[in-house]
Amino acid sequence: MTVTVRDLARATGCSIGTVSRALKNQPGLGETTRARVLSAARELGYDFGRLRLGAIRRIAFLLHRQHNTLSSSPFYSPVLQGAEQACRRAGVTLSFHVVSPAEPVAELLRSHQPDAILCAGYFEPDLVAVLRDSGKPLALVDMLLPGFSSINPDHHLGGYLATRHLIRTGRRRIAMISGSLAHYSIHQRARGYRKALFDARMLADPELEIQVPAGDDPAAGARAATRRLLAMSPRPDALFCYNDSTALAAMQVCLDAGLKVPADIAIVGFDDISGAAQAIPPLSSISIDKEALGAAGVALLLDKAANAPAEQTLPVQLIVRESSYDD
Repeated sequence: MTVTVRDLARATGCSIGTVSRALKNQPGLGETTRARVLSAARELGYDFGRLRLGAIRRIAFLLHRQHNTLSSSPFYSPVLQGAEQACRRAGVTLSFHVVSPAEPVAELLRSHQPDAILCAGYFEPDLVAVLRDSGKPLALVDMLLPGFSSINPDHHLGGYLATRHLIRTGRRRIAMISGSLAHYSIHQRARGYRKALFDARMLADPELEIQVPAGDDPAAGARAATRRLLAMSPRPDALFCYNDSTALAAMQVCLDAGLKVPADIAIVGFDDISGAAQAIPPLSSISIDKEALGAAGVALLLDKAANAPAEQTLPVQLIVRESSYDD
């Protein structure tokens, strides 16, 4: 049986207008009333997709605070630029906000009153729940959750291509430096790494997989992980890093240790940020069309024909440069 606004009004003792304002996250309500309505809606199984929403004229681009760093900016800045350009072409206003679970995100949305929300990168489930309860159309960029529209690069294929390339250059002790596997993108890149080893009939060695701990200085974590790998005997002869910032930090550690790249150790990154081609030696990387990623996220929100959540995947490409060149 379909749960209606009238059903929620009876269940909560609120007027239909109050229930409607609470579901649409509109101002003018006390937080206790709003929470009571939303709690009843979840318990009774109300379909938030039934809310009557007007044309999308304002989109809020949300970036998690953990991604608002020097190491992440070379990736997410082009994504934001692509989203902004797509909005400009469509006559839509885009606002940019950095958020975290510790901040009043629901109040931010009520203050700015966007018609739709575009989330970039990893978001905790509790934070996604707050955004879902706003009743606004929501799309995820570089993240995947069941029941939500999302657009992602082919992370799994990228990890596979990077590792297969290193195998084909004759490397046999291929290490991987990753971040938290709770992140969809990182988890998929790690799966691609292991799949390439499996297809080459090479045993995956857990000792060669190191996660950089979450912290304020990802580069320091990458350097510590690289030193740990280089202290092994025998040490790795190749390194796949989950992003370019990590790969560049790892490469500097290798060079400082007197190793030659790629003669002693080959290195491949991921994302193909601008600094990859400018590095010495230039860094091999998995290239993502980051502007297209942001534009595709906007297109998901503006697609009126999409009644059900849609999942899209963008292609990736291996760019081979001197850091892993096979002589």
